Amino acid sequence: MKNKIEAARREYADWCAAIGITSLEKLSEVLNDGAAISLINLCEARQERKYAEIANQIFWQRKKHRFVMMSGPSSSGKTSSSLRIAQQCRVLGLNPKVIELDNYFVDREHTPRDENGEYDFEALEAMNIKLLNDNLNDLLAGREVIIPKFDFKAGKTIFDESRRMKLEPGDILFMEGIHALNPALTPEVDRDRLFNVYISALSALKGGHKVHGSTTDKRLLRRIVRDNRTRGISPEDNILRWPSVRRGETRNIFPYEDNARVVFNSSTLYDLPLLKYYAEPLLYGISEASPAYAKAQYLIKFLEPVVPLKPAEIAAIPPTSIMREFIGGQTL
Repeated sequence: MKNKIEAARREYADWCAAIGITSLEKLSEVLNDGAAISLINLCEARQERKYAEIANQIFWQRKKHRFVMMSGPSSSGKTSSSLRIAQQCRVLGLNPKVIELDNYFVDREHTPRDENGEYDFEALEAMNIKLLNDNLNDLLAGREVIIPKFDFKAGKTIFDESRRMKLEPGDILFMEGIHALNPALTPEVDRDRLFNVYISALSALKGGHKVHGSTTDKRLLRRIVRDNRTRGISPEDNILRWPSVRRGETRNIFPYEDNARVVFNSSTLYDLPLLKYYAEPLLYGISEASPAYAKAQYLIKFLEPVVPLKPAEIAAIPPTSIMREFIGGQTL
């Protein structure tokens, strides 16, 4: 799998070189020359092509692979990517259906706790593995099942007759979650029935005080912008939670990268210029007395060589873009 990730990174680097943008300095020249909207359109066209390529693979293997399992680290754009790939499958005549793995939590009293005594919702043991496997095998056998609905407030699983599901010949089932590529999530399901997709925000641009090739800082910036807008989580709290998120990724996601059939790179060349516009004011708002201050200053330094997009350029980002998942205005 490491080879697949590196191959995806190299392919992206080759594409960047083909269009003449190999560093942050080159990217800045393009933006300062007023070509941001053209770049946005080009990046979106490339993403669309990648979604279509994955959908093509799913289509040609549709009789074998009935379940598309998607995973990746936090803020990689898993939700948008799964919706876009599903849309491309519809273009090919398939009928994607979605099971949200978050509805397969065990009831709250059975949720494991971490070393601090807090509920560990990211642990594999927090999932109702038996129910999930029973449902999937019933669907493969052509039987109808009731997909559970988890009531997060009550901490209970609800079974509603309106949530009945059956897989017809042209149906493909999409599932996305942190454990989706872990074989221990689906131990009773035939592995040949699964098409695994790994999603990450790889990059390939050098410049500034470090190589902008790591997914980590970019994903944290995405998370800060999105959660401040939609989840009521302050930039300070997000920074302080980040080490725990990273530990969860190391434990639950990265060990199973090798199980992916394809890697989707959710980066775009304009994502850092876009994120700087939204994230920089939030980072400057973190006070020197805060325990998140040092990391906030690091991220400000990380963004220093990046030319931010202008509001009129941001307005040109299509409503189906993966980046709309973070800044808002998405219509998927």
